[in-house]
Amino acid sequence: MKKRIIITVSSDLSTDQRVLKVANSCYSNGYDVLLVGRYLKNSQALKLPFRFKRLRLLFNHSALFYIELNIRIFLLLLFSFSDIFLSNDTDTLLANYIASKVRRKKLVFDAHELFPEVPELVSRPKVKHFWQFLEDWIFPKLTNTYTVCNSIADYYNKKYNLKMGVVRNVPYFKTTRGEAKKLYFQNKKIILYQGALNNGRGLEWVLNAMPMIENGMLVIIGDGDIRHELELQTKNLKIEEKVVFLGKISADNLQDYTTSATLGLCLLEEKGLSYYYALPNRIFDYIQANVPVLATRFPEITNIVETYKTGTLIDHYEPDFLASIINNMLEFPINTDHFSTIAQNLCWENEEKILLEIINN
Repeated sequence: MKKRIIITVSSDLSTDQRVLKVANSCYSNGYDVLLVGRYLKNSQALKLPFRFKRLRLLFNHSALFYIELNIRIFLLLLFSFSDIFLSNDTDTLLANYIASKVRRKKLVFDAHELFPEVPELVSRPKVKHFWQFLEDWIFPKLTNTYTVCNSIADYYNKKYNLKMGVVRNVPYFKTTRGEAKKLYFQNKKIILYQGALNNGRGLEWVLNAMPMIENGMLVIIGDGDIRHELELQTKNLKIEEKVVFLGKISADNLQDYTTSATLGLCLLEEKGLSYYYALPNRIFDYIQANVPVLATRFPEITNIVETYKTGTLIDHYEPDFLASIINNMLEFPINTDHFSTIAQNLCWENEEKILLEIINN
């Protein structure tokens, strides 16, 4: 009989590449999977090979959202057949932890980030304190844990005496790389950002530089809290002909868009340790798509970009400086012939082995 695993996350699943890959790996390796997320008004349709459920919540913001989310997850776990609970991020951990104790089930935890240090919490000490308290209470009791990079693993391991593993958020290896092209803007070279549109992602800096960018189109894929602000900034700068917002693109189709780019962006502000230690999946998506990256000189990002020679690192972002760097990268792109070799190493097929060792423990 197949082992049953319930994977819970607070996202709407459609663009959550990491969670979809984890669920697919479990399913492909003999687990009976139930993936649980939430349904939003703009959620895209999903077709997955395993079972999934999207919770329709009354609240989607504030503390009421987290309270309702955890109550709904707890009740689902309490009355569902399962052998393993897999909690994604601290905002689903309370329900999973209590349910695992009540039902005496194995709990696995995936830390996508250093949760109390995300920008949204750094400036809200009372809210941050609550999440910190929750981690201080539960983390020392966890035995099957993993995260996205060495810096976050080291932080948690030292703080809570854990043995947290590392499963990097890398894409599947693409055997047909760089062939599918879907974006075309009158011979303009594409400067691509893909990811959430939240504070601290450096998009404001790039918009301020765009008036000085020659022959470049900024393509922004994703959605989030500051999309309206970014669109308003674009209008105020009168650069609508140089910027396009494509909104959410499903994980299945994203690679087709990524391969169109001449340059990929991964610029982060130092707004808490979570961003400072971050290793965003787009760093690896660009490699799979043969796209050089312009990235912030933070430890984990620097390690990948410098080790594999995949782009340019910067640590200041004045508009004229940023424009000069981008113009130079567009006019004189780096040689990417070695990216195909790197991609065979930095792919999900390799990370999956580590994931299954933790889940099968």
